[in-house]
Amino acid sequence: MPLKIVRSDITKMNTEAIVNTANDQPTVGAGCDYAIYQAAGREELLAYRKQHIGFVDEGGAFITPGFNLPAKYIIHAVSPYYEDGMHGEEEKLRSCYQKSLQIAEDTGIRSIAFPLISTGGFGYPKEEGLRIAVDEINAFLMNHVMLVYLVVFDQKAVCLGTNLYPDLESYIDQNYVESKRKEEYDRWYSGVNVYADDYNKTSPGTRALDQRWRRRRIEWGRDQEPPVSVSPKMENVSAPAEKKKKSTGDEFLDFEGIHENKLEERMQHLSDTFSQYLLYLIQSKNMENAEVYKRAIVDKKVFSKIKNNVNYHPQKLTALCLCVGAKLNLDESRDLLARAGYALSPCDKTDIIFSYFIENQIYDMIELDIQLEEHGLPCIIS
Repeated sequence: MPLKIVRSDITKMNTEAIVNTANDQPTVGAGCDYAIYQAAGREELLAYRKQHIGFVDEGGAFITPGFNLPAKYIIHAVSPYYEDGMHGEEEKLRSCYQKSLQIAEDTGIRSIAFPLISTGGFGYPKEEGLRIAVDEINAFLMNHVMLVYLVVFDQKAVCLGTNLYPDLESYIDQNYVESKRKEEYDRWYSGVNVYADDYNKTSPGTRALDQRWRRRRIEWGRDQEPPVSVSPKMENVSAPAEKKKKSTGDEFLDFEGIHENKLEERMQHLSDTFSQYLLYLIQSKNMENAEVYKRAIVDKKVFSKIKNNVNYHPQKLTALCLCVGAKLNLDESRDLLARAGYALSPCDKTDIIFSYFIENQIYDMIELDIQLEEHGLPCIIS
């Protein structure tokens, strides 16, 4: 059975077991630990831990009854505190997943829900914590049958997607509208002004959308700048003459000092392949390769193939994820995708959601994956 990533309150998951991010000592911590103790019955669960379990090393796990929870069992994974990644944190975190899954298997549990262990108050970086969780759960599921959920947000964050991205739906709709109306715009902006009166009667929102499309056409070189107004009443009114700016020569010095070297550097990469241009962008942003593929949730082996083979042709979804991982802006993303023969389509919801996240500089693959699922699209992290 596949791993499923969901946004929910883990204390309300109707699975046979849920996993808690526990402390090594029989005490109640913050975050997930606190929420589970409160929902299960704090005094009863804490007394059981003190009487039957006691101290457990980081990376270990133990099982208790679920008490008042919908789940029959709680598997407590003693989560490592993140210092700098150099004190065995990864090994301990992997052990939390391995031992929790093994306890579930030994107990005969067939459905289990995990939080993203250690990524809250324990300080583990979220992207790296997610990669480890997916690695270990998928490795287990290759040889075992179990329904595994990864619950990535607590109860307060159930509506996070709506709160953070209230305009995502309108962004998708807007792009679909622009795509579907393109033929009409092409006729209108080719110089046929028979729609002028109807246009001036449209809503401000529609006119604003029209103006955005006009700007796009001009940027793409498909039109000359149209007149100031399309109204027939204004045809004989000339636009005010633009004041000529006195040239001091400073603007040329500014351009040379600020932009010329960057432009020359960009020109040197005109013929780069996808692999070459990606590595150039990573270097230009002073990033590490590992930082990029971890944030993108791209397998290290896949990234190595891209890095070591200048002619490697990635799948489109991999290329899109790397745009997020490298924190590219929309223009950089389009340029990189084009080198693999891809483009961001205004008729594809996956492309539009990626465009939205990139355009708004939201480089969070977990949130992006949740938005894909909520819009009925295949998830990336599975």
